[in-house]
Amino acid sequence: MSLSPHDVLVVGGAGVDTVVRVEELEVPPGDSLHVPPVYDYVAHTGNGVALGCHALGLATKFIDFLGDDPQGHAVLAAYAERGLDFSHLVSPHGTPRGVNLVDARGRRFSFYDSRHPADLRLPRAFYLPHLERARHVHLSIVGHNRDLYEDVHRLGVTSSTDLHDWDGVDPHHLTYALSSDHVFLSAAALQGRLDEVLHRIVDEGRARSVVATDGAAGCHVLVRGEERTRHFPAVRPERPVVDTNGAGDAFVTAFLHALLEGRPLEDCVLAGSVSGAFACGAAGTHTEFIDLPGLRAACARAVRAG
Repeated sequence: MSLSPHDVLVVGGAGVDTVVRVEELEVPPGDSLHVPPVYDYVAHTGNGVALGCHALGLATKFIDFLGDDPQGHAVLAAYAERGLDFSHLVSPHGTPRGVNLVDARGRRFSFYDSRHPADLRLPRAFYLPHLERARHVHLSIVGHNRDLYEDVHRLGVTSSTDLHDWDGVDPHHLTYALSSDHVFLSAAALQGRLDEVLHRIVDEGRARSVVATDGAAGCHVLVRGEERTRHFPAVRPERPVVDTNGAGDAFVTAFLHALLEGRPLEDCVLAGSVSGAFACGAAGTHTEFIDLPGLRAACARAVRAG
């Protein structure tokens, strides 16, 4: 009997975030400051995409390196509790960590460690059986998964990636940008160059669509075969914004869910926007995910409000 397929295979991007809540995203005078309680969260971008897809009912598989350390054990316990299908290889370099400063308005600045060396790679014998069962694969920009693209293209599996705050130049991101079918990124570092960078991704790569999220300004989308970048307004959050950690990952998961359902671009963007806005109402990184009934209802309300 053949094994059931994965709707989405997420490759790379598991770790732990330490979230520090501050009044402003700046260093105050002096050498210390009292802050609210500091918490650790199972997090990072692959974690957000995998758990978000899982919450929406997609058959999701997540693979990565993890350290045999307290952070890695916390990741494994969290996935066991949520029922996420996760497989990993032990990395001697440990589990990736980040420190996120979050201000009173929910804005964040993240410091990620770079503990995995540049030449680290997931072995083909480990990832290929999972890839061969996947309808779609999402590759986080972690480096150790970049060799998957040859097999992704050979097998004809659709792919996506999130470049985060790419400046349009850094070569590390470029492999992912030009090798994926659906590309997500933040518009934050592209002031004055948004159209140029989006067109480069489409013109030089294989992308069918590129989505640049822009916070309260909504998002910008370029589709292969179209000359003009389309702008979509943001969805008004239905609850107060307390933390923007994970909003981009939430956008990606709901967009992909609608895409895999065969929905038109407008529906994919609406779903992503609603999911991203929902994530901003929860403190911490990836602590709360919208489910499918909640997403359907919130999209309907957003349409009526619009």
